[in-house]
Amino acid sequence: MDDRRTSSGDTPPVAVIDIGSNSIRVVIYETSDRAPITLFNEKLLCGLGRDLDATGRLNEEGIEQALGALPRFVQVARDMGVVRIDMLATAAARDAENGPEFIRRARQLCGEEIQVLSGEEEARLSGLGVLSGTPGADGVMGDLGGGSVELVELSGGKTGRQATLPLGTLRQNPKLVAKPPKAREAVDRALGEIGWLEELEGRSLYLVGGAWRNLARLHMDHIDYPLHIIHHYSIPAPAAQEIADIVSRQSPAALHGTPGVSKRRVEALPYAAMLMHRIMVLGKPKDVVFSANGLREGCLFDRLPAAYRKQDPLLAASARYADHLYKDAAVSGEELFQWAEPIFRDGQDGDNRLIHAACILGNIAKREHPDYRAEHAMIRVARLPMVGITHPERVFLALSVASRHAQLDVEHWMMAPARHLLTPERMDRARAIGLAIRLAYTLTGGVSKTLMRTELAREDNGKILTLRIPADMAFLAGEVVERRFQSLGKALGLECRIDRGH
Repeated sequence: MDDRRTSSGDTPPVAVIDIGSNSIRVVIYETSDRAPITLFNEKLLCGLGRDLDATGRLNEEGIEQALGALPRFVQVARDMGVVRIDMLATAAARDAENGPEFIRRARQLCGEEIQVLSGEEEARLSGLGVLSGTPGADGVMGDLGGGSVELVELSGGKTGRQATLPLGTLRQNPKLVAKPPKAREAVDRALGEIGWLEELEGRSLYLVGGAWRNLARLHMDHIDYPLHIIHHYSIPAPAAQEIADIVSRQSPAALHGTPGVSKRRVEALPYAAMLMHRIMVLGKPKDVVFSANGLREGCLFDRLPAAYRKQDPLLAASARYADHLYKDAAVSGEELFQWAEPIFRDGQDGDNRLIHAACILGNIAKREHPDYRAEHAMIRVARLPMVGITHPERVFLALSVASRHAQLDVEHWMMAPARHLLTPERMDRARAIGLAIRLAYTLTGGVSKTLMRTELAREDNGKILTLRIPADMAFLAGEVVERRFQSLGKALGLECRIDRGH
């Protein structure tokens, strides 16, 4: 199939079909660029790798289920206009005696090539998936599937040393798992072979896989966390070890009905928790960070041209969700950022990309009822399916965009994530960013050529906020503009001055 790119820079839909040891899943992405958006996502838990270690073969019932579903997955993808289908088979298919025969039959039924990944390639792609969503990842990724667990060192935007171990959730002897001390000994022996795991100390452990994501949901429910988004949810090491240890000692029956725990994952959860706990005990990371990106996203990222890979995923996603009013005449997020950013050069590092994203997304709620635009902006931006952003950054960005419309009271129910994740000082700064965006739209109506003739600056050693307007446009600085300019100055603790030219 084609891998063409459109003249506009957008890319056509693509699909990845992941034939795993426990499940098979098809994900169809609207594009294959730096910020792919999921259009269709479906999985089937068929347990191809069930009893693999005992029999050496793929589960026969699982084979029939998979062969029944795969042609449908392929047809759905074709009907949705994809230009490329990547079919990837992992541990069970590569390790089983009857794996080649299963792959042959699947290829024949689907009319597509199927790549059986080596352990090394599976680990590499999973690591790339984490890096695609967390470019600054520094530590070790763990991807737990039904047939294996992949461990990959991540640093400097690249994958490093890696290991694939037959420690998947379906590969464990239930009788052994039922005896925690013996199970821990077996896991520790396997992990002990990875000499570089000790270099995880003081860095982050990035976790991929459905069973581990369930631990994140369980912890979220336990602490009444206000933002139910798995990607980049982080738990400090002591709390992560504590919950992993507790869950590892529970029986599946005891976990049934526990909020946050999927019924389909409950059987594997105690073992997954124990494996996470042992990795942490041996590696001593500072925290655990959960990633929604893994093998499939790594496959897409691996195919991107170098220029696309270097893009900031947050800014790329923001541009995709941006909504401007006048098309060619509208001020762009780039222009708005160029206009507003200078007044935030006050020694607080790390906010530039968030200010940039807020400028791009500043008009996202413009089609909502005026009385509810701030609320819609807050909830929508906080929940956008974006990566490359931590939870505190996500909430900061949402509050910035919401404040472009109105100032939500700190006790407002939508402010619960902000109260939980931001200090009062960070809330004030986010609101100031929103006020700057609001001023720009009030001053110019969001028209590019008008905004670019004005200037916002800090002067007199950063103590005075100045708005410069050419003399022939001095009338723009009317009562409403003055009021909103004063509000921005107050938020920044600065005196205000309007220079109307000469």
